[in-house]
Amino acid sequence: MIVARFPRRVDGTRWRRSDAGGGASRAAWAYVWLLALGISTPARGQSLPSEPLVFGGGRVTLSGDVSATVSCGGGDEAAPASCREDFGFFNYTDYEHSTLHMLRLDVSAALRATRRMSVLLDVRSENGSGPRAYGLYLRLRPWLSRNVDLQVGRVPPTFGAAGRRTYPADNLLIGYPLAYQYLTSLRPDALPANADELLRMRGRGWLSSFSIGDPDADNGLPITSGSRWDTGVQVHGKGAVVEGTAAVTTGSLGNPLVGDDNAGKQVAGRVALKPLAGLIVGASAARGPYLARAAVLAAPAAATEDRSFTQTAVGGDLEYSRDYYLLRMEAIVSDWTLPLADTPVIELPLRAVALSVEGRYKLRPALYVAGRFDHLAFSTVRGTNEVAAWDAPVSRTEVGIGYAIQRNLQLKLAVQHNRRDGGRVHRLSIGAAQLLFWF
Repeated sequence: MIVARFPRRVDGTRWRRSDAGGGASRAAWAYVWLLALGISTPARGQSLPSEPLVFGGGRVTLSGDVSATVSCGGGDEAAPASCREDFGFFNYTDYEHSTLHMLRLDVSAALRATRRMSVLLDVRSENGSGPRAYGLYLRLRPWLSRNVDLQVGRVPPTFGAAGRRTYPADNLLIGYPLAYQYLTSLRPDALPANADELLRMRGRGWLSSFSIGDPDADNGLPITSGSRWDTGVQVHGKGAVVEGTAAVTTGSLGNPLVGDDNAGKQVAGRVALKPLAGLIVGASAARGPYLARAAVLAAPAAATEDRSFTQTAVGGDLEYSRDYYLLRMEAIVSDWTLPLADTPVIELPLRAVALSVEGRYKLRPALYVAGRFDHLAFSTVRGTNEVAAWDAPVSRTEVGIGYAIQRNLQLKLAVQHNRRDGGRVHRLSIGAAQLLFWF
């Protein structure tokens, strides 16, 4: 997927969410009502497709989903309580959209050219924007008797568990896990000159700025991007008990790219074990350069000698389902290195630790309750006047219900509470509703 930005005004500055005002909110509510009216009425007669569409004697398969999400939030002492969007930017993504205020359309296509070769495409549109190629890759099967695939192009994520699931269909709630969505203050195109400058941006990942590299304020990086797939080569193999994936791609875990900007490659891998029915245990690792070449060249020469400025991450995940229960857990530790430009010196590596625990219980075949707890913690750095985490720690609790109007038409309601030790908004509670249709 090519990175999208808001269009620029005639004076060259970039439109941002704050420019949209209440119009964006009204448009999102209109999208939900139109989707509800357009889907729910014919759903009674089961006239809409409920399975993937197959053409050409089974050679072409089409599937997709449409989701409309609206939200209403109230703030704390830093922001007046009112029914507004996520003005704390807790749910902001690296595509400058809120996951709780979105109309999203996904269409996936698979063309089986031969028994050994297929072409797969995933196209997405968010909030009325033009369609983007989220995924586009060639899948080869060297051995028909073995479950081994070679994939080349814009391939699915290798690292972690949540990023490999189909959202929003496989999402128990409405928000994303923090590790896959929340923006830290670190940027690939700009660098802090010292620890004081880094600490000034705590909790400002939605619009951070530093003195080295690109001077314009822009969004930072998540630990791992849930909005973009990788570009490169991926090998996937699956057995009865063990499943493994390895990839060499462009960019880094938090900043997947189509075009290379630093002459480096990311190496990533994941192994999943299925020792018992309903139990999956996974482990992941990734390492790749995340700083753009222009940012490195802008740093003092002495700070960039013999250094590879990388993001290195390891993760573990677990999923267990039985009867009416489903439990998921995931932990990620990510380290970043960057040039040391000035005093007070930044203590490296900069570390972030993410933990997510979620579960679901089915009350009836069509009705379930779910909850998730997320936390992001950061290592400390020593500034001139304070010793603090380099970014503001964040916690999120989200609970909700899901009801299947029909098998592939689902309504979700959720309440999310966010807490952050820094930034302009420290606490924010948000209620959200989502209508989802897929085939």
